[in-house]
Amino acid sequence: MGVKYSNKINKIRTFALVLIFAGIVIMYLGLFFQTSPIAMTLFMLLGFLAIIASTVIYFWIGMLSSKTVQVQCPECGKYTKMLGRVDACMYCNEPLTLDKSLEGKEFDEKYNRKKGKGD
Repeated sequence: MGVKYSNKINKIRTFALVLIFAGIVIMYLGLFFQTSPIAMTLFMLLGFLAIIASTVIYFWIGMLSSKTVQVQCPECGKYTKMLGRVDACMYCNEPLTLDKSLEGKEFDEKYNRKKGKGD
């Protein structure tokens, strides 16, 4: 059994979700410093910034997702969105590519890098 791949859009959305929960936890930790207004304010601001960062990331990936190419997965038959030359199906994590020169090759996310940067 090989390496488990996942869709790039789902990875970014998961990161944004983790930022929301991290922000809530950071703000909650601020409640333990009620005797120190500076520390409590610092924790509240850091948590707030994490949630704002998550909102920006969700907005960015939403805009990016609306411009992606939709392809039908050959494995599960569902339509999925692709970012880059290689990606994985959002549903079954099947490696996908639109580049005919990469068909049959081992799946590697390095194929998404720009040429001329050490490749």
